[in-house]
Amino acid sequence: MILVLKQGTTREKVDDICKWLSDSYGVQTSPIFGSGTTIIGLVGDTSAIELEAVEMHEAVERAMKVQEPYKRANRKFHPDDTLIKVGGVEIGGNKICIAAGPCSVESEDQIKMVADMVRDSGAALLRGGAFKPRTSPYAFQGLKAEGLMYMKRARESSGLPVVSEITNPAQLELFMEFVDMIQVGTRNMQNFELLKELGRVRKPILLKRGFANTIDELLMSAEYIMSGGNQDVILCERGIRTFETSTRNTLDISAVPVLKSRTHLPVFVDPSHAGGIAWLVEPLAKAAIVAGADGLIIEVHNDPKHALSDGQQSLTPEDFKSLVGRLRPVAEAIGRSI
Repeated sequence: MILVLKQGTTREKVDDICKWLSDSYGVQTSPIFGSGTTIIGLVGDTSAIELEAVEMHEAVERAMKVQEPYKRANRKFHPDDTLIKVGGVEIGGNKICIAAGPCSVESEDQIKMVADMVRDSGAALLRGGAFKPRTSPYAFQGLKAEGLMYMKRARESSGLPVVSEITNPAQLELFMEFVDMIQVGTRNMQNFELLKELGRVRKPILLKRGFANTIDELLMSAEYIMSGGNQDVILCERGIRTFETSTRNTLDISAVPVLKSRTHLPVFVDPSHAGGIAWLVEPLAKAAIVAGADGLIIEVHNDPKHALSDGQQSLTPEDFKSLVGRLRPVAEAIGRSI
């Protein structure tokens, strides 16, 4: 349930209403103070609350039931777009954020070199894998803790906040120390025990859509994190599995406007994993920007032909620089910037 309060309602009055609702009905209350309107979101068993009774309160403009199972991630609950700070980078505003870097961190020299080059080309975040969930048990699994340490050093030298994928709750202490934004990969989108743990931390979470999951399931996974207290969640469309075999996955570009209509959370797109081929990154990235994405995740490797993972979809630093130059006018055409 959502209560829209009358304009001019003081914060003291909002606190009084929240206490009344909590004491009378046993629900959790989350007030959101917008630029012109204050909304109180109610989470819990609201079946005993009658809309008419609540609307009789002097400060309540109207009350609405939220039918969707996700509450905190719902745009009805939070009409204004959420802005999330990752280091000194703001995500969800007018500027489109690009996270770039290798699929896997292979050495300290490599990640530092790539970090400096993508920063100079316009990237705002450094992405890199240290713990790699791979389809084959024989494929490179990442440098693990050593890789995270290299990313931290690359952050110190380049100034770029870092994002990396967690695969197990046992790794959380390492990620809290070395990483600025924690990524949940497609295979862990419904690892609910991991999501619950991430709900207890105070660090932004990049949540990738599972390759066989619906948009509502993605939003419910976000709800797991947010219900634990961590409201800083960024959603990522990275392609879904369909009958098509021409590309690695099928980029569900329609997911971007659908998510933007249903949730206040920022939305990223990963054109590298969606297409799985380097030359597809540019058209998919352009489409993502026009569709309304708040950010892109692009794989960049200093030597894609010899990359230990996902070389076929990785751009060279030089190609990335050229790509960003061609993406800027696309963003400007819709009133945004990179």
